[in-house]
Amino acid sequence: VERPTTRLTFEGWRYSHYFELVETKGKNVSVRCTLCPGEKLLSAAVNSNANLAKHLKGKHANMKLVAQLPRGNDGPSPKQQKLQFHHHQVSKQELDKRVALFVVEEMLPINTVESPTFRKILSKIPITGGRCPWTDRKTFTGYLDECYLKKESELKKTFVPYVSTTADIWSCHNRSFLGITVHWINPSCNFKREKAAIACKRIKGRHTFDVIGFEMEQIHSAFSLSHRITATEEEYEQDVVFTDMEKLLGTTGQFSLPPHFRCASHTLNLISCNDIDKWLSSNSDSKCVYRSATAKCAALWTKASRSTVASEIVDEICGKKLIVPTSTRWNSFHDALSRISDNSAIDLNRLCARLEIRAPTEREHLFLKEYCSVLKPLTVALDILQWEDNNSYYGFLLPTLETLMSRTLALSDGLSRMTAIKTRFAPVLESKEALLAALTLPKCKVRWIGAAERREAAQTLPLTAALLRLTFFSFGEEEEDAMSFSIDAEVLEYMRSGAELEILNQFPRVRAVFMKYNAATPSSAPVERLGGIVFTPRRNRLSDKRFERLLLMRYNRTFCADVE
Repeated sequence: VERPTTRLTFEGWRYSHYFELVETKGKNVSVRCTLCPGEKLLSAAVNSNANLAKHLKGKHANMKLVAQLPRGNDGPSPKQQKLQFHHHQVSKQELDKRVALFVVEEMLPINTVESPTFRKILSKIPITGGRCPWTDRKTFTGYLDECYLKKESELKKTFVPYVSTTADIWSCHNRSFLGITVHWINPSCNFKREKAAIACKRIKGRHTFDVIGFEMEQIHSAFSLSHRITATEEEYEQDVVFTDMEKLLGTTGQFSLPPHFRCASHTLNLISCNDIDKWLSSNSDSKCVYRSATAKCAALWTKASRSTVASEIVDEICGKKLIVPTSTRWNSFHDALSRISDNSAIDLNRLCARLEIRAPTEREHLFLKEYCSVLKPLTVALDILQWEDNNSYYGFLLPTLETLMSRTLALSDGLSRMTAIKTRFAPVLESKEALLAALTLPKCKVRWIGAAERREAAQTLPLTAALLRLTFFSFGEEEEDAMSFSIDAEVLEYMRSGAELEILNQFPRVRAVFMKYNAATPSSAPVERLGGIVFTPRRNRLSDKRFERLLLMRYNRTFCADVE
């Protein structure tokens, strides 16, 4: 008998022991029933035993048939194996953390734990000891307070000698809050940048220097940061009313506050919006075309944002939705104009005709394209500086500004906006702190400096002087000459080394300067995100203290690490 090379359904059948396989032909098999006399053969499909089961039921109905495992015990089980689900019990402590994570991260009301439907879900989870978590919001609130205080204590132990902060004041729902985030470099984790929010405190009364200075000093002292902060930056947030922190922090007073750095991203945004607008409006050659082109774009944004029919027409012709600029979104005006200018003049004419508004002329369309092209380097620089990742070192600020100025000049030589960049960033361009931050950042060093003499000067004097000041009091006067020589040698070796952050471990003095001057961030964008993550209309009835703690726990991911 020729045995089949493929697996037959017959071989895995639990009643196959009553038949003897004779041969296989194509899609059929021939078998002989061992219960029937004679040599009569029966036929069945290779993938079905229906004929054989019908034979047993019809010819041998009076016999008691016994199901057995297939011959050789090498086939599948006669019955499909049932899946056994074992209920894994969780501890009450683990479930507490998961419920807290759910409520805090999803910004749910505290009384969610009292919801009957939520309680029913928890009742289906097997808990060690059979005890369900909290029965009321008061108990749950107490648990959240314990977790908050524990996280606060851990943060105080985490801060390194050099940190920076970002600060912002914003108002919404008739309340004002001061938000502060802390940033530092973790040397034990490949110089990774770390961040945490330490305050989102209610501010009452006028936003004067005395009020803000007092609150900031109290917050810094509470976390023992007064002598660790290298710089504080100001920021602003969307959909709220903001206070100019630069003016407040620049006021002299009796409080001990860290040096104030203006947010570079906000400054670039002022250049791209205010300064460029003033220059174009004051130039007779560009004034008319600039105003008419932007007015027609504004009409297009208004029409598309207020009518669903108009929005569908835009999607049909352009293939994309229009971007509507907002005053609180950096680069939004440039991005909105780019979305329009990316369309051909023919498509824009079709679109405006169907929307019954005036279309940009060919000159205006070319102006929009040139406008977006010239401002592209500025918007790229702004995006680079507001990154919230491991590349947001303060040392990137000067190289970014130098590259921005050179590329903008290459597009349009002698443009007045270059004066705006140099004017607004004059303190930064002349800052020794910004220069030291760039020099001690291995990815930058002196590669970004154009002139050879500036590169040579930057390579030796400022960095060596800073290292001398840093280590001067660690040596006696008789060792001063040897110390100076060793520092010069270290600087030279560092400049010849690679661009990886790990090489800083080979140069301890350079590393110390890097940790101090790169603690600050080029942009204070992190504090921008504080206000929107918890302060929603549904939660504006929270007490000030509860609001602050919920926001800080979510921003600092209090429960995520334990659950993960």
